Amino acid sequence: MSKVKIISIVYAIGIIIGALFLDVWGVETTPLKTMSIFAWTIIFIIALFFTDRNERK
Repeated sequence: MSKVKIISIVYAIGIIIGALFLDVWGVETTPLKTMSIFAWTIIFIIALFFTDRNERK
């Protein structure tokens, strides 16, 4: 399994955990919850960038 697939699976699991346990998409969403998902997405994009860059070398 490639590193990109592993990173994508970890990202999806993180989003599912955020949805189910942190109630990110609930009615009473705080800015902290919103920023945590935003930060998780930024970390995902950075990880994809560096993984792809290292696989091309």
